[in-house]
Amino acid sequence: MEKSVLYNSNWEFEYQQWKKEITIWKEDLKTFTMRLSEFITRWGSKRVLDQMGDYQKFFIFHSGVIEELSEALERQKELIMAQSDSGKIKQDVDLVKVHKDFRSRMEIQREIYAELKKNVFRFRKVFMAFYPLSS
Repeated sequence: MEKSVLYNSNWEFEYQQWKKEITIWKEDLKTFTMRLSEFITRWGSKRVLDQMGDYQKFFIFHSGVIEELSEALERQKELIMAQSDSGKIKQDVDLVKVHKDFRSRMEIQREIYAELKKNVFRFRKVFMAFYPLSS
């Protein structure tokens, strides 16, 4: 049976990692949205615009998910800091479960976001091969 103890140093390390990761995702989505706007203003092909509209929906959806993760992480921080006691989180099984659940959510989002990012770059590569910029 796993012990229900979460050390502040371990939690703080994960918290910092997650915070940075969420910040990077937010910045990536801003960049993708800007690039999408550039594509939309340069090319008017219905097929391309439809594809870009799909990506725009994905970006909006992921922005919401990322914002919710960011808020949940801050709520978790508040709960954990309120419970902390001399470098060790009190043996609060529910709090440890919340932390483990959040870790799982981050892992799932990591996979989903990596797939989205891969698809965006693949689309850009294919798109640019068929619709190169003209000078």
